[in-house]
Amino acid sequence: MERPTGSRRRRGYGGIDAPSNVSTSARSSDSEDLPTEHSQRAGATIIPPSPWNLHNYAIVTVMTIIAFGLRFYKLNHPDQVAFDEVHFGKFASYYITGEYYFDVHPPFAKLLLGLAGWFVGYDGSFEFETIGDSYTAAHVPYVGLRALPAFLGSLTVPLVYMIMLESGYPTLVAAFSTVLILLDNGHIGQTRLILLDAQLIFFVTLSLYTYVKFRKVRYLEFTPVWWGWLCATGVALACSLGCKMVGLFTFFTIGTAVLVDLWEVLDVRKEGHTMDYFYKHFIARTVGLIILPAIVYLSFFWVHFALLPKSGTGDAFMSPAFQETLRNNELLMNSQEIRYYDTITIKHKETKVFLHSHPEQYPLRYDDGRVSSQGQQVTGYNHDDVNNHWIVVPTKALPETGRGRIVRHEDIIQLTHVATDTKLLTHDVASPLMPTNTEFTTVSHDEARGDRYNDTLFQVQIDDADPGQAWKSKSGHFKLIHMPTRVALWTHPKPLPEWAFKQQEINGNKKVHEKSNIWYVNEVVAVEGGGEDVRNRTGQVATKEPSKMNFFKKFAELQFLMLQHNAGLTAHHPYASSPLNWPFLLSGISFWTDNEKEEQVYLIGNIVGWWTCVMALSIYTGVIAADLLARRRGTYPIPYTVRNRLWNNAGFFFIAWAFHYFPFYLMNRQLFLHHYLPAHVASALAAGAVYDFIFSELNNFPISYPGPKTRARRPTRSDIFKVPAAITLTILTVLMFAMFLFIAPLTYGTPTLTGEAVNRRRLLSSWTLHFAAKKTTMD
Repeated sequence: MERPTGSRRRRGYGGIDAPSNVSTSARSSDSEDLPTEHSQRAGATIIPPSPWNLHNYAIVTVMTIIAFGLRFYKLNHPDQVAFDEVHFGKFASYYITGEYYFDVHPPFAKLLLGLAGWFVGYDGSFEFETIGDSYTAAHVPYVGLRALPAFLGSLTVPLVYMIMLESGYPTLVAAFSTVLILLDNGHIGQTRLILLDAQLIFFVTLSLYTYVKFRKVRYLEFTPVWWGWLCATGVALACSLGCKMVGLFTFFTIGTAVLVDLWEVLDVRKEGHTMDYFYKHFIARTVGLIILPAIVYLSFFWVHFALLPKSGTGDAFMSPAFQETLRNNELLMNSQEIRYYDTITIKHKETKVFLHSHPEQYPLRYDDGRVSSQGQQVTGYNHDDVNNHWIVVPTKALPETGRGRIVRHEDIIQLTHVATDTKLLTHDVASPLMPTNTEFTTVSHDEARGDRYNDTLFQVQIDDADPGQAWKSKSGHFKLIHMPTRVALWTHPKPLPEWAFKQQEINGNKKVHEKSNIWYVNEVVAVEGGGEDVRNRTGQVATKEPSKMNFFKKFAELQFLMLQHNAGLTAHHPYASSPLNWPFLLSGISFWTDNEKEEQVYLIGNIVGWWTCVMALSIYTGVIAADLLARRRGTYPIPYTVRNRLWNNAGFFFIAWAFHYFPFYLMNRQLFLHHYLPAHVASALAAGAVYDFIFSELNNFPISYPGPKTRARRPTRSDIFKVPAAITLTILTVLMFAMFLFIAPLTYGTPTLTGEAVNRRRLLSSWTLHFAAKKTTMD
């Protein structure tokens, strides 16, 4: 036993500080009842008493009722579209109408909103176009849609209480953490609108709760209850990720705890377990926390695709093959096979400009002194024009009729510019704006038949195509690869100078694999005298049945696009804020304003509660650092059970906060205060653990259920100093309730405040509130 030099005598612990060999980990409950090499004596098992009694049932019931009351109060106000309801209300509508949409978030939370809309009889016809559109005038049952987030937001409150109670903390401690969420204006405000965060926070909190329950039965390994809580954790994790990609941070939290757990299972000194025993635990966690969540997560997308069979606003984001699986999609309806000698127009997928040429030539010298070929200009042009017309010319012998005249994947072609009767070409001359890329121009037929023939050859590489696949208008996205130089036809938004009428530069890109090299044939042009066949192929055709596409291909494509576009949300927003601001509530978000009534909904947290959490996190960090330093010097100031709970259970809450907070510093996308709300829940749990450390010298022990080989230890009960703890909780509750009432007009958007009242509620100068009174100065 380690020598307890300098340790404090702890009441009820005999003055002896048991050794602690537990490293910083994310384990969610006490580990002082670790398995030993000796089986328990018959009758020596100490079953932990249930934390639930009539007293706790009454408290959690009252808090849940209050949570529902605060979150459902005036849920019908405002009766207008607020903040991101313009997006998520619209997405819920699409599930009812069946029109395909694209969003950067996974579908589960929006599926729940769509289900709520269907349940209340919403027909999906409201367009959610702009903030301020009236629900009442359009007879939208919006309260039913808002009820779903409010319901799950209300249930988050008892979950917090249950997490603390199941973790072995006394009633006062559980109530402390719960009050921090119950009376928080930020959580209340975010759960009262048609948004995704209430669903996300509920399932993140549920994931923490189910893992705490799993850890409590960890010695009952491979029993039905053990498997039940393990699988429940996996399902909750999948639901978290299914709401928003932020759910990955919850996976990291639980994953860290599981790695620490497996590291202990691997320790041969604990029980002398074989590697087969370790593999069983490893496989069980792989099944429960990876494979099962993956299946559940995939099922959300399967339902998502099944409910959205029609063409909709999201078509343009998807590949042509994906779009052709949607009913009434333009590509499905109007895409035509391209045949040699067809006249076509070609568009760049990203910038939407046409491949264009005109008689004007490149200047002899550019501004930087470089010399051009003085050839005919080839540019990107925004408007439909006869100078956008090109004829597809074969480079091989063709049959007179039949399928052999269709252009196919990897065919080598020439393109003739119709207006100037010249052929497209690129060569070893630098482009006007990018010396590293090659210039595109055109040459006469005589030159194209002579020495310049090879320079006019291009290969059609259809994106994600099978060998011999036909090239189609609309759907046949392709790269045009120059045969001699292997550069790709490319353009970029920077305009050329006045000599090219400020049109876009076309050049040859050496990085042929880039997605920005993609083009598509916009239409097959009906040419005068071109024949009945061409005119028929370019007109409307009969309705076609949607094509089929493998589910996993659809899932992979959508998942990649979600991540890509999420990272691309970098545009400026007036209420965006940096993560550094969030814990201190330095800024909020304006959700809605009514200029006539001078009412506003402003998302901001309860400053008393948020700053309490910040202080608690700071205290926790300081205590852990001091404990490490003290033990380095041979001093053991914290009893074993208290230290164990502080490191492992409070540590689990601390890393949950860290994983849900610090990754945002690595993101370049738009960020808002509501991104901190999952981390705030974890900080409230950590604050409760710190509160317990301050007001008690012993913990409830044991709280985990013993297994067949768990060594019996002397049980202890928490000796929390009830009077000072109760006084502190009362003061916190009173202050938080007072602050809640003070900020409530901003949370609920009513009643109307005078300009002076708005000024008083601007507790920090960085809060950007509306309708504030103008400051006046007296002479």
